[in-house]
Amino acid sequence: MNEKSALIFGQNDYTFEIQKNISSHYENLHVLTLNGDDEFGFDLSDEWDALSNIVDINDCVVFCILEDMAENIFLTISLRDAFKDLTIVALAQDKESADKLTLAGATRVLPTTQTTASVIVEMLEKPIVTEVFHEILYEKSALQIAQIKIEDHTVFDGKYPTDIEWSRDHGIIVIFVVHEDMSREFIYSSKAKHHIIKSGDIFVVVGYEQDIKEFEKLIGSRCE
Repeated sequence: MNEKSALIFGQNDYTFEIQKNISSHYENLHVLTLNGDDEFGFDLSDEWDALSNIVDINDCVVFCILEDMAENIFLTISLRDAFKDLTIVALAQDKESADKLTLAGATRVLPTTQTTASVIVEMLEKPIVTEVFHEILYEKSALQIAQIKIEDHTVFDGKYPTDIEWSRDHGIIVIFVVHEDMSREFIYSSKAKHHIIKSGDIFVVVGYEQDIKEFEKLIGSRCE
């Protein structure tokens, strides 16, 4: 994206991490709070004229991250109706709300299911994947995030996750290992470094669709 300004609509667990990790990409960045009573407050009934006092709306990207999905969808519809060419990035709780946000006019939708929601936040906190996340979220990249369950651990021959050159050997990046008890470890954490890959583990991976499909064929199946 070439926009100079960014507006984040909503104040919640995602706000700080998004703000922190996109600040270097934009000259102006503001967080707007629902029903706030200052310059950076907004109401869902707003006509949005006041936005022009904050940024040049023709040179701006907005992030719709309200936790109430009905409000988030309404916000997206309202912004799209007011600004036909505005770049709108919206967070969704599941595929259903993602579909609705797309229909509402979001330029880019990032579904955050219960499993992947905290993964995204943790990803944002890790410099090693910040640029990858930026590619997925902001550049309309073909990169995807997927969860692959390991059904044939023998492929890895008793190796640890950090022993493998994921990008070179498989064309993907492994971000997290999710264990059978649903506990999750960042791939470069001390615990993950000492965890031998075994069947039943789930890899949270980033890559292009074709490479993810090949990796899936090699080790197991994709988790929806």
